[in-house]
Amino acid sequence: MAMEVTQALLNAQSVDGAVRKHAEESLKQFQEQNLPSFLLSLSGELANDDKPVDSRKLAGLILKNALDAKEQHRKFELVQRWLSLDTAVKAQIKTCLLQTLSSTVLDARSTASQVIAKIAGIELPQKQWPELVGSLLSNIHQLPAHVKQATLETLGYLCEEVSPDVVDQDQVNKILTAVVQGMNSSEGNIDVRLAATRALYNALGFAQANFTNDMERDYIMRVVCEATLSSEVKIRQAAFECLVSISSTYYEKLAPYIQDIFNITAKAVREDEEPVALQAIEFWSSICDEEIDILEEYGGDFTGDSDIPCFYFIKQALPALVPMLLETLLKQEEDQDQDEGAWNLAMAGGTCLGLVARTVGDDIVPLVMPFIEENITKPDWRQREAATYAFGSILEGPSPDKLTPIVNVALTFMLSALTKDPNNHVKDTTAWTLGRIFEFLHGSTMESPIITQANCQQIITVLLQSMKDAPNVAEKACGALYFLAQGYEDVGSSSPLTPFFQEIVQSLLTVTHREDAGESRLRTAAYETLNEVVRCSTDETAPMVLQLVPVIMMELHQTLEAQKLSSDEREKQNELQGLLCGCLQVIIQKLGSAEPTKYVFLQYADQIMGLFLRVFACRNATVHEEAMLAIGALAYTTGPDFAKYMPEFYKYLEMGLQNFEDYQVCAVTVGVVGDICRALEDKILPYCDGIMTQLLKDLSSNQLHRSVKPPIFSCFGDIALAIGENFEKYLMYATPMLQSAAELSAHTPGADDEMTEYTNLLRNGILEAYSGIFQGFKNSPKTQLLIPYAPHILQFLDSIYMEKDMDDMVMKTAIGVLGDLADTLGSNAGSLIQQSLSSKEFLNECLSSEDHLIKESAEWAKLAISRAISV
Repeated sequence: MAMEVTQALLNAQSVDGAVRKHAEESLKQFQEQNLPSFLLSLSGELANDDKPVDSRKLAGLILKNALDAKEQHRKFELVQRWLSLDTAVKAQIKTCLLQTLSSTVLDARSTASQVIAKIAGIELPQKQWPELVGSLLSNIHQLPAHVKQATLETLGYLCEEVSPDVVDQDQVNKILTAVVQGMNSSEGNIDVRLAATRALYNALGFAQANFTNDMERDYIMRVVCEATLSSEVKIRQAAFECLVSISSTYYEKLAPYIQDIFNITAKAVREDEEPVALQAIEFWSSICDEEIDILEEYGGDFTGDSDIPCFYFIKQALPALVPMLLETLLKQEEDQDQDEGAWNLAMAGGTCLGLVARTVGDDIVPLVMPFIEENITKPDWRQREAATYAFGSILEGPSPDKLTPIVNVALTFMLSALTKDPNNHVKDTTAWTLGRIFEFLHGSTMESPIITQANCQQIITVLLQSMKDAPNVAEKACGALYFLAQGYEDVGSSSPLTPFFQEIVQSLLTVTHREDAGESRLRTAAYETLNEVVRCSTDETAPMVLQLVPVIMMELHQTLEAQKLSSDEREKQNELQGLLCGCLQVIIQKLGSAEPTKYVFLQYADQIMGLFLRVFACRNATVHEEAMLAIGALAYTTGPDFAKYMPEFYKYLEMGLQNFEDYQVCAVTVGVVGDICRALEDKILPYCDGIMTQLLKDLSSNQLHRSVKPPIFSCFGDIALAIGENFEKYLMYATPMLQSAAELSAHTPGADDEMTEYTNLLRNGILEAYSGIFQGFKNSPKTQLLIPYAPHILQFLDSIYMEKDMDDMVMKTAIGVLGDLADTLGSNAGSLIQQSLSSKEFLNECLSSEDHLIKESAEWAKLAISRAISV
């Protein structure tokens, strides 16, 4: 098979489709018939310097894919499969891989590095392959530079694959020593230095102990700073990437170096090539992120509970940092506004300036204003655009008191620039800045309004005029109008936008029909703005919102009629259907929220539902998601009458619950089941067997994304609340699921923020399920069925109280469940609650909460418990 493998690997990359397909099939067959010898022949191919480079690269890639996959469940299967292989086979494969590191062919070495790291990621946590790090480190002292380069690259990948607790400190020290020596300016070979610098980036997470030792930390910092001055641009870039990583991982250790780092970054920003300069700016953006987090978490007063104090690096650097960032704003690219993924020095500088403004607040304003005043009227567009960008960037952070007087002067100027400036960039940035003004300085909470009767008309006229401009400008004008409407959300019964409502809606609809609405996200922005204008409208304009219903329905109808589309047109069509469903959802919610309009709207309900059902016939996840959400809104509005749509809609509901691949669709569908339960109440009963079966399948599947599991538990609660004691037949299936999830989520030692957040979502879902079940069974003769579950629930409440990492949402639901338990089970629960370890402490803590929702729930629970105990 040896010769054939080479040929099959080459053929699998052939331009001829038939040859390629045949080769892929024979490789697949070989893998299925004899995995050990398949993997052995791949590693042999990769290690053999006589073989063609293309077959070696593909061999390595297939090996790597045999060890790792994106989906969690598939990855788990591959790990188990590798661990169960014969030890001798694995040893032979590993020998081939280590041997490949000394190959003269770069691609072969690089591929082998990645595969070694993947195997290390599987074996080191299992205490296997203990000699790996040692044998790699012995390579470092070998003479050929390419072996050194490959070994450092492998160490870098290895640090990326395994977690720091798997490698003991002695080996970490040796790895860091090898990496930092490879970075040293005394290392003559550029490839070695580059591989070492990139490896350090991955190894920084392992260096906790080393960064607490002053001497070691000084040495690492010196070598990194020296590498930022290398003559090789890739090394400079990699060294700045290390600094960015250090700024977030070791923020509290930076004080002694910050002055030197400022000088290095300032020089790079002003003089170096763009990839390096971008990383130098990123360093300061990262410091801002750290300081914003610290200041938000501890509100500026560092009493003993702050883990890391704020060193106010940004505040100290302000006088030098702000001018450096302002200079970058003048380095725009000609066509950056048209290019979706554009990122350049000017954009990075403006983003960093915005973060600086959020970090230091008012102090930034006097440092930026002179630059704006000096450049805003210059003949060169770059200066006008930079001044406008600077202004827009500092609107979030400083206080309204500081900004409002400046904005009042600037507003007229901006409106005039938006219509009269000859340059597209300047108009684009001006419209963006107006959007930021309305987002941060306009709304019911502002003491001195910037939008008044005097300027409202002019603002709207200018924005509607700009919607006819080039797509990138029109898109930003839509964005500004979005925030303008949002600011009037809590305005009461009469909105200043009412006189312009018809004109605004008409202009937005016109934008959606522009030939070029596909560019710069313009069509999407126009619909998003239309939705916000409708959402924030008042009763005065309800008749006009009603007139919009047949218009949007007609548009959706037309997209469904379109025949024989090319794949490009089909994609546009799908996007449009999604936008129209989203728009209908907002209109349904708006009109359904008041009795008079709801009554008139219901005449359209049958037709709308008919359109939504036709949308499901098109196979597109995003569209399904939007249509589901709209149906949820329709169910809420039509109430019990929604039952007539269920016979036809049910199959699509089931399809959504089975959609593991597009798990967002599945999650949205679970939410819609909840909406329908609330609308239909016990009329949903005929469909419950199917729904519960599917939900239980979803929970036990390891292919479904974990984020869908908490809403499924909440959904149990919605169903139980809707069908009451009829939920009895599902108890024996649902409660074991609830109990095992509760045990999982009760104890979370050493969890990171993301895991803690997920755990709280899971707890909340479980508690909402119990709450719905108890409330559903209340006053039913079958309540005694729930008594056996009470001890477990109380134990769950005890354990999450003891963990002390509940968020407010869980706290409110948890105290509510304690009340539901007492309320439904009465005296049967009284004695259990009295015996529970922490319910009294927990109740008292909630009663004294500053969150009025928690307090309200707690007062109700207290009442229910005292009734249960006194019986």
